[in-house]
Amino acid sequence: MTDLPREILRFADLSKSKPTTRDVRPTPAQLSTLATELGVDTVKKLTFDVKIAPMGKKDWQLSAQLGATVVQPCVVTLDPVTTRIDEKITRKFVAGLDTTPEGDEVEMPEDETLEPLGDDIDLWDIMIEALSLSIPAFPRRENAPAVELSVTEPGKEVLKDEDLKPFAGLAKLKETLQKDGEE
Repeated sequence: MTDLPREILRFADLSKSKPTTRDVRPTPAQLSTLATELGVDTVKKLTFDVKIAPMGKKDWQLSAQLGATVVQPCVVTLDPVTTRIDEKITRKFVAGLDTTPEGDEVEMPEDETLEPLGDDIDLWDIMIEALSLSIPAFPRRENAPAVELSVTEPGKEVLKDEDLKPFAGLAKLKETLQKDGEE
């Protein structure tokens, strides 16, 4: 995210006795830039209310409320679809959390809120990540018509749903064999 600001908080500067709160409210120009970078038509009313509290001796927990209205084109009609997003966000920044992958495969931790504790966090990065994960991948306008798509090579027959049901073919074969056996 190139033209967007950063709001970096250093953990060493935060109070260990009480939560730290921040309210992130992007300007209209920042919302326009964010919409372009996220590939949507419009982002409106974006709010990110954050509370960061100590968790034990070294760790920290971020709790936030993300609110936004996003407009993007319907995947069927290309009409604008407006989506309201209201998400609770939790991140736990844990000292000593090893995120270095070993080998080709990486196991996902059961608790997806865990993050390694660094020196600081950028509230804008967390807000943008949470927003991008909350935006519908395939928005559909209410009452959008169903779409049937058939693609095949020229001169070939289009594959139908019935062709993808092998047990239906076996049932038909069994029925035919039973009829032949009765005659």
